[in-house]
Amino acid sequence: MARMLESWRHGLSQTARIGWYAAHYLAVNRMRGPLTPPGEAPFKPQGAFPKWQGMLGEIRKLIEKDAAHVARGTYRAADPLLPLGDALEKSRRFFADMPALDERRLSRGHSEVREKLRGQPGARAYPRYYLQNFHYQTDGWLSEDSARIYDTQVEILFSGTADMMRRQALVPLARWMEGKDQREVSFLDLAAGTGRFLRDLKASWPRLSVLALDLSHAYLGEARRNVKRWRGVQPVQGLAERLPLADASLDVVSSIYLFHELPPKIRRAVIGEAARVLKPGGLFVLTDSLQQGDREDYDGLLEFFPVGFHEPYFTSFLTEDFGALCAAQGLKLVSAETAFLSKVMAFEKEA
Repeated sequence: MARMLESWRHGLSQTARIGWYAAHYLAVNRMRGPLTPPGEAPFKPQGAFPKWQGMLGEIRKLIEKDAAHVARGTYRAADPLLPLGDALEKSRRFFADMPALDERRLSRGHSEVREKLRGQPGARAYPRYYLQNFHYQTDGWLSEDSARIYDTQVEILFSGTADMMRRQALVPLARWMEGKDQREVSFLDLAAGTGRFLRDLKASWPRLSVLALDLSHAYLGEARRNVKRWRGVQPVQGLAERLPLADASLDVVSSIYLFHELPPKIRRAVIGEAARVLKPGGLFVLTDSLQQGDREDYDGLLEFFPVGFHEPYFTSFLTEDFGALCAAQGLKLVSAETAFLSKVMAFEKEA
């Protein structure tokens, strides 16, 4: 009975979140400039574009799936909604930043970060592919202002479903964790960002020993704030393609929305590193966007994403064969499941 009540409360709060962020999304669509910059040919997708009624149905299914996992005890319910004052402040920050973001999109300006760091000693710490205004975002990944506003931007983009989609990565983990003592499990989250996924992870397995790796000092600072109530989370600043960790030293590696923002060569290096640091029998959970063919009625929307936002590596990501890339590194696919606009794949390292 307690779980059912928790599930009901959880589902209600997630529905309210979707209403809040969907309202922001509608407001953005009224305020922003045209999707196609002046002089640029209008975007015409080759694939099908989903109808909004169908997308609302998929969001409803995601809410039901999320609540069902809470009811079954797969993972714990999410935190309650933000206090109104905090929510309004995040909303204010988002709308204050939106004109600059819209201006970059209309001018296709995405190299501001690189230009700001040119000639500075600290620039060498970052690979060239990283020094871009992904999503036309102010400061890219490299400032505290960017870190504070990022989660709001993402939730508005996905109408409040981003956290729910991230939580689906906990499902294959829960299966793998059955019969194991969480205190003896070592976990690495690649590109941990602001720690939103780690917050849900630690709520369900508070005694896991977790390394949170990210290249952005500012985003790791935000992650510390998001998981400060739990012990056992160690932030690590570093490259996913060159992990500062020993061979076969970890039980689980997760990657949440990282690979679509990596060049093809770097994707292969990151998978190789994940396989290297995993113990035999260890788990690799890869959660990212849908790819072409996962949902044919969404293929046109996926084509549009790198056009409407600055996502320079997304087009190559859409046709990347992650099953083959992981198999080449001794990682065997054990499950794959879609969740609205995301796909969760789980691999185990062969003995």
